[in-house]
Amino acid sequence: MNQDKTSSKVLRDHVNSMALLSESLRLYRRDSGAEPSELGRGDILAFLTRLSHLHQTGTLTATQHVKIVRHVKAVLTTCRDAGLTKPEKPMAGLPGEFSIRRGDLPATPPGKQSWRALPPSVFHALIAGLPELEKQIAREFRVAVELLMDTGRRPDEICQLPLQCLDQDADGNDVLVYTDFKANRIGRRLPITASTAQLIRDQQQRTRDRFPNIPDRQLVLLPAKQRNSHGARAIRATTLTQAHRLRVDSLPAPTLPDGTAFPREYLVPYAYRHSYAQRHADAGTPMDVLRDLMGHRSTETTQIYYRITEKRTRKAVDQLAAHQYDGTGQHLAREVTRLLDSERARRGVGQVAVPFGVCAEPSTVKAGGTACPYRLRCLGCGHFRTDASYLPELRSYLDRLLAERERVLATTDLDDWARAEATPSDTEITKVRHLIRRVETDLANLTDEEQAHIKLACATVRQVRQHVSLGMPSVLAPTADLPGPGRRP
Repeated sequence: MNQDKTSSKVLRDHVNSMALLSESLRLYRRDSGAEPSELGRGDILAFLTRLSHLHQTGTLTATQHVKIVRHVKAVLTTCRDAGLTKPEKPMAGLPGEFSIRRGDLPATPPGKQSWRALPPSVFHALIAGLPELEKQIAREFRVAVELLMDTGRRPDEICQLPLQCLDQDADGNDVLVYTDFKANRIGRRLPITASTAQLIRDQQQRTRDRFPNIPDRQLVLLPAKQRNSHGARAIRATTLTQAHRLRVDSLPAPTLPDGTAFPREYLVPYAYRHSYAQRHADAGTPMDVLRDLMGHRSTETTQIYYRITEKRTRKAVDQLAAHQYDGTGQHLAREVTRLLDSERARRGVGQVAVPFGVCAEPSTVKAGGTACPYRLRCLGCGHFRTDASYLPELRSYLDRLLAERERVLATTDLDDWARAEATPSDTEITKVRHLIRRVETDLANLTDEEQAHIKLACATVRQVRQHVSLGMPSVLAPTADLPGPGRRP
């Protein structure tokens, strides 16, 4: 029944959009659009112009404007795909030019695109507020929000989950089975983590304990609290949205790393879906895989997240380009603006990864990092450079050098010449220390705002460096000291 309600709403929205098209034909055509074969591109343009006027006069919001055009495009495309424009069919003779083209779609409302995915700092603030959501409303609402965060599903898809929504794939890994109400696709399967599966199992047991005499097949995972004696009525997506808004409004004002306030109006349940997709895009998940994970019918929708990743990475590289150092700790004073484009390109193809930095030595780059003519003596090479994003590697390398020196000096199994060869040189240790101090000192001299920007840029570049393969070999680096994303505090 809940699925029927959701499907009915989607159908009603599409019918209402087509009603606006019909109204436009009645207003601007003498035959009121009664003859499909007489319709053409001009009628579509008249319809689009009328919608723009309704938007400009405040009758339609920007979001409604976009949805109406998309709905009409979807209906006309579906009807053609179903063969309804063929002879003796309901839409026989409808010209191909009577259609919504890609260029006809209104632009996304200004500012909306920028905040589709929640910044990590805001996301973690919402995670920290989950216990209070449970106290204020109910356990089911906290579980629903956690599942939204973990799975990237739409609110109605989570709210309407049946009790038996867990399965396993051929390898024994957990899979969430759900219904894509928007596209009316039943039995969709989504790989999930063990922690998410355990969250679901705990909720399953909670529901069974609440309705001990009701068969599992009749129960929903997130039953409503009132007027629900048989456990078949799930919490509603609209109620979840209201509860979420109540909790969000009671939280301290969320801020970005640079100290600016994050708009509260963008803290909505659907933002977790965008955040899920953006995390995958940032981690280098192939586009076709993410398309399937998101349930997109076309990669055109999925591409949005990869464009955002590229834009964010370009900005991070731009910021770090002004804070680069050679092996001696000398700051590389550069005409940053003029060299930014070449710096971005070099990040992709003109350099190779080396311990705690990158190398631009031509023969090494050509060999993909496997033929260094100087045996990886990076700190003494003029082709080596590093920046603040490599500080964790530099610190770990210094720790390893010191530990290795103590171990070698303490052993009694080596001859003097072998001990001298195996002991890290004091010169190298001094160089590493000097380089670390130089980078840290320069960062400390920045303003708080500049430090926040550099910290964010470092996190972005490290994430891309860790997850996205550029087709080049890399040297294994120590584990980063940057916290990874997680659902729970």
